[in-house]
Amino acid sequence: MNPLHPTWLPTALPTARQLEYQSWEMGLFIHFGIRTFHEGHTDFDGKAMELGRFNPAALDCNQWARIAAEAGMRYMVMTAKHHDGFANWPTRHTPFSVANTPWQNGRGDVVRAFTDACRRRRLAVGLYYSPADVSCPVYSDPKAYDDYFIRQIGEILTGYGEIDMLWFDGCGSEGHTYDWPRIIGEIRRMQPRILIFGGADPDYGWVGNESGLAPTPNWNTVSTVPISIQTPAADPVRDGRPTWVPAECDCRMRLNNWFYSDRDEATVKGLHELMGLYYYSVGRGRNLLINIGPDRRGLLPDRDAASLLAFGAEVRRRFGRPVLSEDAFTRSGNLWEGKPARPGVWADHVVLQEDLTRGEHVRRYRIQVFPTHYGAPITVFEGYNIGWKAICPFPLVCAREVRVEVLEADGPVELPTVRLFNSTGEETARE
Repeated sequence: MNPLHPTWLPTALPTARQLEYQSWEMGLFIHFGIRTFHEGHTDFDGKAMELGRFNPAALDCNQWARIAAEAGMRYMVMTAKHHDGFANWPTRHTPFSVANTPWQNGRGDVVRAFTDACRRRRLAVGLYYSPADVSCPVYSDPKAYDDYFIRQIGEILTGYGEIDMLWFDGCGSEGHTYDWPRIIGEIRRMQPRILIFGGADPDYGWVGNESGLAPTPNWNTVSTVPISIQTPAADPVRDGRPTWVPAECDCRMRLNNWFYSDRDEATVKGLHELMGLYYYSVGRGRNLLINIGPDRRGLLPDRDAASLLAFGAEVRRRFGRPVLSEDAFTRSGNLWEGKPARPGVWADHVVLQEDLTRGEHVRRYRIQVFPTHYGAPITVFEGYNIGWKAICPFPLVCAREVRVEVLEADGPVELPTVRLFNSTGEETARE
């Protein structure tokens, strides 16, 4: 066992639905609601928000979905209800909803428009529902609020078709007691295939920061998961038993705000920063969830959308066409050797994927290249977990052979993806 990582757990097994989630890799987070129309408001600041201001006259969820799909996102998650308690659908359980706003004379339904738009673009449908609710008059009564919670969330889980993902934010619930077995039981009864983020029985969980960065190593099998930015300690999952809970890396497109603001357009992330987040999330086997707050028109802001589209195009440019694929590699034990058809191949990335259907077994690996003409192999990358995907970058090199070697494993290893890429645009072979 590697002394740097003495807490390795025996691998748990993923469900088919969890592996489907991991295959989506990237999603678009949407923070939209009453806060969009109240500049400068923050979580739990106690300031009143007027229903009369909510009027996104040009709301177009199809624009959100089109840009997400064109950028390579496979799912979207939207705030159906944030901590403020405002419902983006005409709920029967509180007057604090779209039904009492000027928008579409109170007949609008953002959740309906969002779920329909996702399906038109074949994006998995995710809804964010904050367990914390500062506007609910019975929130301080745990039993009464559990009843309210189940009744209200039941509206979005039974009235909008199949919901792929339900996103529970831990922020604001510190110190509040929920009857999670009852709540989760009702949710899974209403939506048997749903993937739950957070809560007491998660299918996937938070990476532990809101910066889009996954640590390394970052195993899929865990016994605890982080809950909230306000709670540094992690909570046990399923009584601390080893459980498959892949992590998701969420982050803002803008520096500080989840919801739209007029004052921070200059902080929109550029291409280089977004690509860095891609390497630190998807490149480390984690899903990346990038947030954009639609503006007061109800549209993704132009600068945010352009940055997201440029990012998606660059991912495709770098990783759309390998210079060497798995059919060029031969396997001997836990060593994969790839030889190009030509004398040398230029490359600066290797992309690996482990077959996770029987769990995660790779614990340490390295990548070596043989210099052109002659010489012993040179190590260009070393890593720990491969998981769903490992993107392994190194400075551009011309090699006559490439080796991928699993140095430590706790079970049988299968690598269905072993690919070599040249992202520089320089010629790919030398005679």
